[in-house]
Amino acid sequence: MTHVVTESCIKCRYTDCVDVCPVDCFRKGPNFLVIDPDECIDCAVCIPECPVSAIFAEEDVPSDQKDFIAINAELSQNWPTITRMEPHFPDADEWAEVKDKRGMLER
Repeated sequence: MTHVVTESCIKCRYTDCVDVCPVDCFRKGPNFLVIDPDECIDCAVCIPECPVSAIFAEEDVPSDQKDFIAINAELSQNWPTITRMEPHFPDADEWAEVKDKRGMLER
């Protein structure tokens, strides 16, 4: 199994989760992070580090977020690896509670 970054991360892109990943499986896009399913070792240390609860074990992804399993797999093939925490977006806290952000995902 792998872990999956879901919609809550869009426009926030907090990177607290990146610092704890032992295998550097996170990839960074313009306004979102994804997890490379081929690199993830299913350790789950990233889950409690996400301030917006955007990371789930694949089998626990909410039904309305299941499309993010494929999104993570697809985008992880093109986006660069991120291995260290970076400053979050200046307006990330404002976006943290916003719902229905799929249309804002920048590829």
